Amino acid sequence: MTILKTGSRLKSQVDDTQVVVVRAPAADVDLRIGGYAPTALAETPEAGLVPIPGEGTLLGKRYARKENDLELLVTKAGVGDLTVDGVLLHVKDSKPLPASD
Repeated sequence: MTILKTGSRLKSQVDDTQVVVVRAPAADVDLRIGGYAPTALAETPEAGLVPIPGEGTLLGKRYARKENDLELLVTKAGVGDLTVDGVLLHVKDSKPLPASD
């Protein structure tokens, strides 16, 4: 379990995925990237870990959960999925721009 902080930069231990925490929940959560807990950018990942295959992440997309209390921005895409407490995060829809009539 991890307490996320807004502005934190995290990376996957098993692929190239990197994220920035845009919105963080008040409670601690079990965030996983490719099936494993992420690390800070400066930390060295554990050796010998293999990613759990999935849909992967998309560069520049925001991922959130249904409660909308957690939002992550992908700054580097990878093959692992983003999950919180065992639930897959979904790509957040972009807001439409206002009409400029």
